[in-house]
Amino acid sequence: MKKKIFTIIFLIIVTGVFALWVTNFNNGHNVLEVIEADKVKIDLNNNGTADNDETVCIAGLESFKLNSDDKFLNKYAKEFKLSKIDMIDMGYLAREFAIKTLLYKKVHVDLTGKENINCRFASISIDGMPYADLLLKSGFGIKNGKIGNPSKYKQQLKYSKKLNLVILNHHSNIYHKLDCKYGNLAHDKIIIPLKQLPQNVRPCRYCHNLLKKFKKHKRKSKNNFDYVLNVAPPVLVVSEGNIALYKFDYAKNLKPNSYCANNVCRLIVNEINKAEKSIDIAIYGYEDIPLFTQSLRKAKARGVKIRFIYDGGANTFYQGNHIISVLSDEVSSDEKSSQSSKLMHNKFIIIDDQKVITGSMNYSRTGMSGYDANDVVIINSKDVANLYTSEFEQMLSGKYHNAKEKHSGSNRFLIGNSILEVYFSPQDNAASRVVELINGAKKYVYVPTFLITHKYIAQALINAHRHGVDVKVIIDANSVNTRNSKHKLLRSNGIPLKAENYAGKLHSKSIVIDDKYLIIGSMNFSNSGENKNDENMLVLTNPDFARNYRNFFLYLWKIIPDRYLKSAPRAESIYSIGSCSDGVDNNFDGKIDSQDAGCKPKSRR
Repeated sequence: MKKKIFTIIFLIIVTGVFALWVTNFNNGHNVLEVIEADKVKIDLNNNGTADNDETVCIAGLESFKLNSDDKFLNKYAKEFKLSKIDMIDMGYLAREFAIKTLLYKKVHVDLTGKENINCRFASISIDGMPYADLLLKSGFGIKNGKIGNPSKYKQQLKYSKKLNLVILNHHSNIYHKLDCKYGNLAHDKIIIPLKQLPQNVRPCRYCHNLLKKFKKHKRKSKNNFDYVLNVAPPVLVVSEGNIALYKFDYAKNLKPNSYCANNVCRLIVNEINKAEKSIDIAIYGYEDIPLFTQSLRKAKARGVKIRFIYDGGANTFYQGNHIISVLSDEVSSDEKSSQSSKLMHNKFIIIDDQKVITGSMNYSRTGMSGYDANDVVIINSKDVANLYTSEFEQMLSGKYHNAKEKHSGSNRFLIGNSILEVYFSPQDNAASRVVELINGAKKYVYVPTFLITHKYIAQALINAHRHGVDVKVIIDANSVNTRNSKHKLLRSNGIPLKAENYAGKLHSKSIVIDDKYLIIGSMNFSNSGENKNDENMLVLTNPDFARNYRNFFLYLWKIIPDRYLKSAPRAESIYSIGSCSDGVDNNFDGKIDSQDAGCKPKSRR
């Protein structure tokens, strides 16, 4: 009898555990990537990464595809009397529909058990609606060889013909027709509407029938095609001894994500995973990056002490601060800043009192995915870590902004062949050092930065230009509308200044001078950055780092059209590459992609 009761109890427990697992499984899983409208990456094991066995194909239907194989093209092109280009155009729109419907949202998954080498088949639903039904109703779904919604399909097909899609190869800066064999061989390519091309690209001579014309005029003008330049891809990593600098080429990543796929995010996670005793985090705010969160949980489980500081008003933008807070032994924020113009704007992490990770990158989807242009510096130095720890502990004790005290020790360190200077705002008057370095420039001052509103920095740039120094500036497209922006003043004084035209933000706060000095960090070149906010800024004296960053600046300069020397593209528009299909409110007007006036079809003229 006892044995029978035990068996029943055991079966009840097993059944309960299984039911709980099923319930948890069906509570929803994040869609991490849209490959095609009928093929997506879903986080089935909820580990925050797109694993190899998590590619899911929608059971029971197909859709138009951006990257169709010949079998699919031949079958349906003939069936629906469409050209190859028509098929790709419809595939582009279908994928855009899937991105807007599914990407980064939770879906319920019902695996069928069927799979092939490419994917696992499943039915998925979002907000209680079967995605297959939504895809069929959209006009992009195909079931049993028939279009799911013929009338909607005709509307979509009519619109697709207006897209005028092309293949852009970023490495060569050449664009191709959709059926160009050379364009389709390119590894570093994107398909975008013609009107979203940057101005300084050139057409493929083969698919645009320009080869004969080129040969005919080659002797007359060796610069026939020199109005645009072949732009070599930049070197994004430079390291020397105990300092390493990482940059993001945001022209190559036109959509943000949260699955930590790039090398910089993985590197930071790896440093967290190696932590043995302490992790101090001082960041503006946090948006859940599952792999990063998981690394902190593992650190906590192995006994690492975690301390966390964040901006009190950042919850408006980043709603994941509580995730790190619950893992932390000590937490502090400048809550009063949510009621003022002062920010805890740092972005640094100290590991084991030995390594400092700092720079301009926010710990968010747009930052850690490389969608925004940022810089990250990793410094392996106990002395530098001690200085950052001293700053961290002031804030942890409740001293923020102007309540902080200036550090009594040296802020200058010799690390290998580099001289590193560390400045904290607002106590160190960091902008004064920036002005001093600009005033001492002999050859060039190149400034890729989010904004410039600081009047003394602007005047120093003007003075340098007047003295014959080559001064060039790139700012973020949004920043032309920033109050007190100095871009008009700089332009009116003859300084070449471009507003960038890519979806992500140019979020760097950097200056490179004379192949010698590199200024980098979290401090915007503004009065608030110097005199109100909690910030950190580095001055790195090292020719190798400076030359690398100079080349990176010139790369950005070349890929931004010259017409933006006099104007600026709207941050969310067909003129800001990728901004109409990235799922981001780029200009903070509450409207995303097709909802924004700059992205609506009527604007495509």
